Amino acid sequence: MFALIGGIGWGFSGACAQFLFGAYGVETLWATVMRLLGAGVVLMAVCAVRFRRDLRALWTCPRDIAHLVLFALAGLAFCQAAYLLAIENSNAGTATVLQYIGPVLIVVFSCFRGRKLPTPREAVAVACVVVGTFLIATHGNPATMVLTPAGLTWGLLAALGVALYSLLPVNLMLRYGSVPVVGSAMLVGGVVMCVGTQAWAVPVALDATGWLALLGGLVLIGTAVGYTFYLQGVNMIGASKASLIASVETVSATLFAVVWLGTAFSWIDIVGFIFIMATVFLLAKKG
Repeated sequence: MFALIGGIGWGFSGACAQFLFGAYGVETLWATVMRLLGAGVVLMAVCAVRFRRDLRALWTCPRDIAHLVLFALAGLAFCQAAYLLAIENSNAGTATVLQYIGPVLIVVFSCFRGRKLPTPREAVAVACVVVGTFLIATHGNPATMVLTPAGLTWGLLAALGVALYSLLPVNLMLRYGSVPVVGSAMLVGGVVMCVGTQAWAVPVALDATGWLALLGGLVLIGTAVGYTFYLQGVNMIGASKASLIASVETVSATLFAVVWLGTAFSWIDIVGFIFIMATVFLLAKKG
């Protein structure tokens, strides 16, 4: 249930982002800053109550602080920015599905680093990703691009961000736990992006509904609650099962986009989604 709620929360946050971009013209990097800062503050408050010792230990080791900053910028901030830019240039459902190419990129990287060929199951997963991406981008006609080049590019970069986000913090999480590491990284990434983009100078015109979508949907439900619940699920049933259950994110993002925002998907989009999501099941199964 924790992993399921986390995945649904992530999907809802994607729909909230699409709503903010379409209805209010919110600037993407500004939304990324707000998401990271807001969720970082919430998770750090949780750490101050439940994980104070681990948090203090993390911030007293210079080498681990440097590792944390790398994860915050190259992992979390990059992933979140690319994902929101993919939504802005396509829609929540498509961007979320493309993001799930990330686990296949991890497999490719592992094979390259280990100088080994992929297993038959991994090879099939790579083939599924290629076919699924081709169908989503072209609807089966290589002479046309249905998905905009920007939407495809940012979607693939979001997948790369997922791979980096998954690989970079492993050692830190083993030593200090997931919540202190993710909360600290969100806060660091948010502060650095805030300064780099001068987010305070970006004009924002949100009414009560807009602020509710931003703070309630994108920050609280989609990020703070989503990550906290998912990580609790990982602690209870393991990463493999939790990540498989949390892949409901793609379904929830697509359903919210269709029912709430009126986004239209063709049958060939759904086929492409199925090809890419099949990789989650292929890679989750051991042996």
